[in-house]
Formats: sequence, C-alpha cells, structure tokens
Amino acid sequence: MRSLLRVCRGGLAAATIAAAVVMAGPRILAHATVAPDLPLAAAPVSEVISVGITVADMGRAVDFYTGVLSFKKIYETAASGRPWEQLHGVFGSRVRVVGLQLGDERLELTEYLAPRGRPMPADTRGNDRWFQHVAIIVRDMDRAYARLRAHGIVHASTGPQRLPDWNPGAGGIQAFYFRDPDGHFLEVLAFPPGKGDPKWHRPGDDLFLGLDHTAIVVADTERALAFYRDTLGLRVAGEGENYGVEQEHLNNVFGVRLRITTLRAADGTGVELLDYRAPRDGRDAPADLKANDIAHWQITMRAAGVARLLHPSAAFSLVSPDVTALDVPHLTFAEALLVRDPDQHAVRVVR
Repeated sequence: MRSLLRVCRGGLAAATIAAAVVMAGPRILAHATVAPDLPLAAAPVSEVISVGITVADMGRAVDFYTGVLSFKKIYETAASGRPWEQLHGVFGSRVRVVGLQLGDERLELTEYLAPRGRPMPADTRGNDRWFQHVAIIVRDMDRAYARLRAHGIVHASTGPQRLPDWNPGAGGIQAFYFRDPDGHFLEVLAFPPGKGDPKWHRPGDDLFLGLDHTAIVVADTERALAFYRDTLGLRVAGEGENYGVEQEHLNNVFGVRLRITTLRAADGTGVELLDYRAPRDGRDAPADLKANDIAHWQITMRAAGVARLLHPSAAFSLVSPDVTALDVPHLTFAEALLVRDPDQHAVRVVR
C-alpha cells in the first residue's frame, strides 16, 4: 500500500523553530502489567481532549487556521528524544507542536522537523479508510462559504449541501467539505434550530463556533464499536443512514449509502463512524502509515487506566510498545499510549 502515498515531495517548505522548549527527562514506564481478568473498559475515557494532524509547514498551517477559520493559538512547544520517539513510533523525531482553540474545543498541529514524512495522497477519496475530518460549526453557511471561497480554498464537496427533510436526523443540516493547505479534509456544518448541541445556537457574532466531532471512515461499524464503545467506553449518542444526491455531492462519492454512528465521552469532541455500505471500493489505510506522514491524524483521549490497553487480547494495534511518561510544556498529560484502531486510525490515550 506504500504506493498510495507516493507523491512528489517537492515544494515542502523547510520550517524553523523560534523559542522552542525541548522535552526534559527521557522517562519510560517499563514493563507495565495488566491482570488478564480485568476488563479493558474498567476505566473508560472521560474526555476527548483534542484532535491532532501532522502538517508540513507549521507557519503556513497556523496562518490558515487562525487567519481563515478564526482558531486562536494557545500554546507552542517542541519535543525530541526517546519518550516522544517511543510514544509516536518515529525514530529520531524532533517536532514542533502548536495548540489551537475554537470555542471550547482544541486542534493540535504537529510538524516533524525530522524525519520528514510523506505528503497526503493526492487521490484520497471520501470513502478511503485513512479518511478523517473535523466538523467546524458555523453560524451561517452562506457567510462561511463566501469566506472560504474568498481565501481560495480547495473544494472537496461540489458546494454546500442542505440535507433533505425526509431524513429526520439530518434534515435541514447544511454541510460542506474542503481541504486545508496540506490536503486534510475539513467540514463546515450549520445546524438548523432544534438540532445539534444547544451551545451552537447561543446568540453572538462569531462565524466559526467550535468543533462538533471528528469523523473517521470504518470498514465495519460493529468492529469499530468493539474498540470505541466497548474498550474505550465512549457512549453511542446517535445513529442514522444517509444517502441520495445531496450526500453524493457532499462526500463527492457517487452512489453513496452511509451508515453514521456518533460516539461521545462525558466531555470534548465527538467521534463519528462513517461506514460506507455503498460503494464498497474504499481503500485500506497503508499498513506503514506513521505519525510523521501528513495523512496521520490522532484523537487524544483521557482515561485513568491507560495501561489496561496493553491487555494481550486487545483487538487493535499498539504504536507505542509501552505506556510512556512525558514532560513536555503545555501538553496536559504525563503518561500516554498511542494505538491504532482496527482501521488504522490513531488514538492517543493519556492520563
């Protein structure tokens, strides 16, 4: 599958770090043990802290997210050394990390200064199983679309779509997919009265309001639920099935019939499972996808029992070989483990 990521590397700008703070203390929690009879979800996820993406040029990415989408930069830090390498599975890594906030939610950008990863596959489609996006809630779709077009964004949908009223769960919602400068898919979403979290309907003047969810394509909903619901303890908050011409133009996938399952923790951004019942030609994620590749996303979740994920019967793959202790300024956790779900989406579970 490596050929899926074989795209010309030319034109990726080299970045520099100003006032970087380097990780201190290479501490690793060695030989964490888990009693074989303990259930994996004994200490479920309490919060989805952030959604993270890998970017090629931090300055360009920050300019886009703060200048076009109104995110606010809330921290910048840097890391290198054995703990970061072990946690994220990239040997010799040196990174620059920027935290952005929109409303109550956070997006985390990571640039790998070394080693550089691969660009986003140019032919990524909405039903490929490395696909992921975040849904940015907007107060007014017409205004948001006009702003995006004024900044020359790349369309991923043909244009904003109003989902039909025959679909009671989604009727009246307006949505549009586009891409950031690295090719990551993003969605702007406008809820009609009575739909969505009540906070999205508070009075105000802000156009971009926050992140409702991150969406991931999965091959099988039940298999994904075994991980996100049964292992991590997220609750199912909604289910539905979308199809029709509006959904085709939104996802830019002809003949789409899409099973959607929304999961949530007590706090933070939701996680939405996108299961394409049709068409079934979406491609698997590359087996060698790494955290320094631009196609890499990661969802950071807080849970008390991180070490329980080392249980030998776990039906997902470890990126980190063990729970890793970190001391990185501004990152709101001390221990973490990076795993990949059955479809290779990355989840960083922290304490």
